[in-house]
Amino acid sequence: MMRRLLLILALLMPLPPAFGPQHAVAQENNEAETAAPKLPPPPYEARLLRLAEILGSIQYLRNLCNSEGEPGWRESMQALLDSETVGEPDRRAQLTAGYNRGFRAFASVYTTCTASALVAEERYRHEGATLIAEIVARYGN
Repeated sequence: MMRRLLLILALLMPLPPAFGPQHAVAQENNEAETAAPKLPPPPYEARLLRLAEILGSIQYLRNLCNSEGEPGWRESMQALLDSETVGEPDRRAQLTAGYNRGFRAFASVYTTCTASALVAEERYRHEGATLIAEIVARYGN
């Protein structure tokens, strides 16, 4: 899990604004996940949910401003889901919903790439980087 967060942190920090077309994360239901017992969420769950929203917001804003050749934030979220929610379909659904909520929140506000959209994207990248640094520093192995 910490490797995935560090990878996402690396993606958040050095990037210029904007990214090419991607879509919200599709909610999936894996048969293997439905059979696993329900586990209590980790102590950093609230931060992880916020990070999911931030990744969705960044994805939408980058789509809107159509930057090419930059990492896919949807893929970053998918990697996070794959490492954090093995055997936990409810938790996976919550994180996916957070990502989609972040994606749709900006879709309801911005229809074109504006200076304020670029500023919002930059601020969200910094907030995401801060969250990841806090999670890794406090809960990393």
